[in-house]
Amino acid sequence: MLLEIKNLYVKYGNIEALHGISFHVNQGEIVTLIGSNGAGKTTTLHTITRVPPPEGPKVFQGDILYKGESLLNMEAHMIVQTCKIALAPEGRHIFGNLTVEENLKLATFARKDHDKVSKDYKRVYDLFPRMAERRNQRSESLSGGEQQMLAVGRALMTGCNFILLDEPSMGLAPLLMYEMFRTLKKLNEEGMTILLIEQNARLALKFAHRAYVLDTGEIVMEGPAQELADNPEVQKAYLG
Repeated sequence: MLLEIKNLYVKYGNIEALHGISFHVNQGEIVTLIGSNGAGKTTTLHTITRVPPPEGPKVFQGDILYKGESLLNMEAHMIVQTCKIALAPEGRHIFGNLTVEENLKLATFARKDHDKVSKDYKRVYDLFPRMAERRNQRSESLSGGEQQMLAVGRALMTGCNFILLDEPSMGLAPLLMYEMFRTLKKLNEEGMTILLIEQNARLALKFAHRAYVLDTGEIVMEGPAQELADNPEVQKAYLG
């Protein structure tokens, strides 16, 4: 078991966002969290990576274990540097005044394996050829789909082997959306572990190995992704 969330309770101020959720991710898996807006999905990723906004979230019960070690007292940069966990956040949060390559370079600042950095540039440019074409272009001028590619590429440049993705298809045209997921599948086949939040639940369940359904801060259903995709309750609530 690579990552284990144990009975996690989280608050934003006085608002309890997660009510004792438990789930796990095994090495080499794609696991997806599905649920409606406000269910607690993004809160879960922020809590794991320890990079929340200033007002929260705050854990007041439970634990987050990575290879059996608690992450709760670990600083955010150590989650990336030591655990090799990276987040591609909702909304991309790229630096628009910097070029594509400068955005990617920023993600390497804490790396000690300098001999592997150039290989990771090649890897990102091979996965996303448009980024190679636009490497010297200011990222604010990229299309929405290209900015999403950059956000994922930036996460990969940390040297991670476990990536957390928050709504990677948001705002993408259908063709780009499927291209993004095919790339994620390829990364997984190469050994990348993925924890995914995705507004398109049907697509997420198609690509994931296992899934959890979050509803107002609680996990209400879990199982193999295909099994949940075939579940009438999930179909009615999330698949349209």
